[in-house]
Formats: sequence, structure tokens, C-alpha cells
Amino acid sequence: MDSPTMQAAQREALAKRILALSSADRTEVLVSAGDAALTRFTHEVSNQNLAVENVDVSVRAVVDNRTGVAQTNRLDDASLRSAVARAVEMAKLSPPDPLTPDLPGPSAYAPVDGAYDAATAVAGANVRAGMCSPVFAAAESAECWSAGYASTSTSGLTVANTSGGVASFDGTDAALNVKMTASDSTGFAEGYSSAAGSIDAAAVARTAAEKARGTANPSSVDPGEWTVVLEPAAFGEILIYLADHFSAQSFDDGSSFCSDGLDRSYFSEQFTLSDDYAHPLAPGMPFDFEGQPTQRLSLVENGVVKSILTDSYYAKKLDRVNTGHALPAPNAYGPQARNLVVAGGSKSTRELIAQTKRGLLISRFWYIRTVDRKRAIVTGMTRDGTFAIEDGCVARGVRNMRFNVGIVDLLGRCEFSSEQRRTGSYHYSMVVPTAKFERFAFTSVTDF
Repeated sequence: MDSPTMQAAQREALAKRILALSSADRTEVLVSAGDAALTRFTHEVSNQNLAVENVDVSVRAVVDNRTGVAQTNRLDDASLRSAVARAVEMAKLSPPDPLTPDLPGPSAYAPVDGAYDAATAVAGANVRAGMCSPVFAAAESAECWSAGYASTSTSGLTVANTSGGVASFDGTDAALNVKMTASDSTGFAEGYSSAAGSIDAAAVARTAAEKARGTANPSSVDPGEWTVVLEPAAFGEILIYLADHFSAQSFDDGSSFCSDGLDRSYFSEQFTLSDDYAHPLAPGMPFDFEGQPTQRLSLVENGVVKSILTDSYYAKKLDRVNTGHALPAPNAYGPQARNLVVAGGSKSTRELIAQTKRGLLISRFWYIRTVDRKRAIVTGMTRDGTFAIEDGCVARGVRNMRFNVGIVDLLGRCEFSSEQRRTGSYHYSMVVPTAKFERFAFTSVTDF
């Protein structure tokens, strides 16, 4: 059975058909085909199944260095002609920008192993039900109730332009998100992969249940500065608030911490960060939404910021190399990382905990909000599994706490486990290890 998602050859034929309709000086067509399904569950019952299949077409037209963009998901001739005409007309009405770049020409793209899984591409509700079943069994065994979702998706993208550039990519994705609730405690675990069959649903469920049972009868601890061990989900939720600082747009407008200069040491020597679309735990697209090949880029090496991310516009404006990190036009965010990876350390997670005299083990955070953009200060709360560490052992569950920390400062006193794991929810995905931080500031304690 083939995936119902429009195939690359079909997308490329559609894109070339649209390009032939344009009278603009330069035209770019982005065809995005997606097929996504999700099963939600609560109290060991599947309570919602939803699926969406769609093909979006976006046309970017450039006339006399003026740019216009129009979109449609109707693929008949009249609708496509209308989208092209609207893009051209909007370009003529837009102010000219002498920095408007040329569109990328033909390029070669490196193959990405593991980004597409044929079984996941055709996964139906039975596959997602199979992922939920071990969760329900674990919940009943642990006398908890579960909530969460299982999802599968297929996405195909083609970018083509009048400079001769054509790039296509197909990928699949699957996720299992589990929260277990006991009488006065909760636990969380997650699993992500490009192949649904490689997610160990029983292990995810077991971990969430153990956290819920392990934090029963939580006690309070005093707010203040603590040594913390953040599991990958918690670390990723904080780190995402640093990602935009590596955008050339943030660097240029002065809102990034590294606007003060590159090749400077901002972090601990332990911290090394890259953007790597070919990482085996999170294989991604080898080009950006302009069709420019994406560089596997080292952003931070042993604490020193080495690079920022560019697209064609900011490469031209700042006279830098185009690293291939454009978002679909138009966007207000500038170039962005899509596959962040934090290098692992030399110790296991178990060793990080064993070497902690007094601290907290944190599973995840909730409602993180920015307090100071330039200094990357954020606030938020712990959730679904917060434990006290005493004399190198996970001792007991504690009540949730509110924190207020500067991420740049925090990464100046960090240590990482050797095990990396993909994490991500909602708007981000990345590969990170467990992280240990000193002097993590908590401001208050909750009553749950």
C-alpha cells in the first residue's frame, strides 16, 4: 500500500506547472503535502481520533526587487492561476528592497538515512491503538489513570524556482506522549521517532507510571538555589528558548545574547551545540524552504559561539555564507534551526545523580515564559515528576516549584550525560542529553 501523500514526482510536476504561469522576474513555488493522524486517550479509553490530509501551494514572486507571496490548497488550473496572479500583484504593490536575494540555483543534496519509514507512512488507527494498549495496561497495573496521545504523520515538500532549483524531501514521524495520574502525584514520559515501530510504548508507559508512583505523598522543599538534574524533556523545554538567539535576524537586530560578538566564550566548555539534519535520532530535511542546501553547522564549540544561521536575505545583508535555514516566506522570525543537537558528556545519567549530594531530579517543565529576551531569562514550573536527590540517590517526590533562571548563565555551570535522546513537543524537536546544573533558582513552591 502506497502512502496517500502526494509523491515527489507529482509535487515537482505541479511546481513546474505553476512556474510556467508566472510573469514575475523570479518565482519560487513551495508544494507541501501532509498526511497526519492522532489518537488521544484518557482514563484508558481512546476518546478522539483525527486525521488531516492536505496539499498547500505557496508562490513567491519577485518583480523589480519587490516581493509578494500567495497561497492556496486548491489545485485546479483556475485556482493556481489566481494564486500566481495574486503573488505578482502583491509584489508590484510592495516596497522595493535592494537586498532582495537571487533564488538558489540547482544543487545536490546529501541523502538522509532514516528520515522516511514506509510502514509509518501507511500507519492507520490500528497502529496508534497498538501504541496505546501498553499504556492502558501499565496504568491499570500501577493503579493510575493515563492521558496522552499517539500520532503518526507523513510529510513531503518540494521547492522549485525559475533559477532552475528543484528540491524534494519526504519524511515520516511518530510520537507517544504519556501522563500517568495517581491519587496525589503524576508522572510523564515520551517517545519520538521517524519510525512508529521503533518506539517502545511499554517502556514509555512504564516510566510514566513509575514516576507517578514514585512521587506519591510529595513533600515541600524550600525555594532557593538548587543543584538540578534535568531529564531530556525538561532540558529541551528550556533550551528551545535559546534557539532563536542563533538566528541572523536576532543577531542583526540586537535581541540575541550573541549580538555582542561571535567567537566569544559565553558558556561552559562542557556545552557544544550544533544544527544537524542528518543526526540518526532526528533525521531531517537537507535543504531549507528556499531550496538552499542546509549546512550541518556547529553553533557552539566548547562554550564558544562559532556561527549564526542565515537564509538568502540575511546572508546578503550581513555578507555571510547562506547556511540554508530559511523558513517559508513570508515570516517574521528570520532563519531558524530545525535540528538542534547538544553533545553528550562522559558520565551516565546514573553517575550524574550519584555524584549529587543534595539536589532535585526534574522530569519536565510547564508554562515557560520569557522574562528578559536579550539575557534569555525565563520562568516556569516543574511538572509530572519532581524528585529530591539525597546523598546520590533519588529519595522521594517533592511538590512542584516555580523557577526563574537565565539560560546563558545556567549553561556556564553545566554537565551532561553521555546518553542523548530525542525530545520535543508542540513546536520543537531536538536531541539532548540529561543535563546537570548548579545554582538553579527556584522562587516558590506549589501546593501540589
